[in-house]
Amino acid sequence: MRLVDAQVHIWGADTPARPWPPDGAATAHRAVPVTAGETLAVLDAAGVHRAVLVPPSWEGDRNDLAWAAAAQHPDRLAVMGRIPLTGPAQAGPLARWRDRPGSLGVRLTLHRDPWRTLFLAGDLDWFWTAANAVALPVMVYAPGLSTALGEVARRFPDLRLIVDHLAAPVDARCPEAFAHLTDLIALARHPRVAVKATALPCHSRLPFPFSDLHAPLERVFDAFGPRRVFWGSDWTRLPCSYRENVELFTEALPFLSAADLFWVMGEAILEWLDWPAGPSWPKLRPVVGRPGRPGGPR
Repeated sequence: MRLVDAQVHIWGADTPARPWPPDGAATAHRAVPVTAGETLAVLDAAGVHRAVLVPPSWEGDRNDLAWAAAAQHPDRLAVMGRIPLTGPAQAGPLARWRDRPGSLGVRLTLHRDPWRTLFLAGDLDWFWTAANAVALPVMVYAPGLSTALGEVARRFPDLRLIVDHLAAPVDARCPEAFAHLTDLIALARHPRVAVKATALPCHSRLPFPFSDLHAPLERVFDAFGPRRVFWGSDWTRLPCSYRENVELFTEALPFLSAADLFWVMGEAILEWLDWPAGPSWPKLRPVVGRPGRPGGPR
C-alpha cells in the first residue's frame, strides 16, 4: 500500500529578512522551525511515501519554502499553496498556478477574521470563480462553515473542494469537536467535495487507539466513501506518535477494508489532486488484508 500524508507543514524562523505576521508566533505549532529534511525523516520512519506540504498560516501568505522543498524532492513532496485573499486582483496567478512543478492547488484558512467574515459576506466569490475556471483543487479549513461551503459547491459544481480536519475546531475535543458533523456529512451530496481526516488525535480525549474518534470517522466514511476521505497527520501538532496516527487507520478501524485503505491512505488524494506517480514510486501490490464490511470498497 502506498501511503500519502494529506497535510504536513514546514516553516522558517521569524526574522527581519522574513518576518511573520504580528500574531504568527501565537499560533505556530512549535517555536523551532520544521525543515523538509526533518519531515522526510518522520515519514521514512513510518513507511510513508509522500506528503502534501501546506504552508502554515503563521508565516503569512508564503509559499517559498514549500515550493523549494517540492523542487528538491519532486517524488516525495508537493504543495497546496496560499494566496492573499485581498481581492480580485489576486486571481491572475491562479490561471498559471499548476505551471510550477509540484504546485497542486490552493489551501485557504477561513476560521479567523477577517477571512471568515469575508467568506460569509460573499466577498470571496472572485476566488471561487477563478479557481473553478481553471479546475484548481482547493483545500479549506472552515470549522462551523460547512453549510456555507455547501452553497459554494452548489454554485460551482466542477470545483474540487477538500474540507480540512473534518471541519473540527482547532482546540475542540470529542464530542464537542464533532458537534457540527451532520453539516459536514451533508456536503457528501456534492460529488466534488472531499474531506481530510487529518490531525484527528488532537481532538480525542483518549490515548491510542482514540476510540472516541471511531464513531465520527465511521459516519464520515459511510457518507463520503473511500475515494473522498484522505488520511493525513498535521504531524507537528499531534499529541501522539506519528506511527500511532498511521495505525489509527490501518489497525484500529474495523469498518475500513483493505480495499478501502488502499484509497484512504494515499491513492484517493493522488487521484483528486492529479499528482502522478514518479520514477521511484513503489509498484502496487495486490490488495489483501482484513475484509472489513461485506461488499468491499464503496
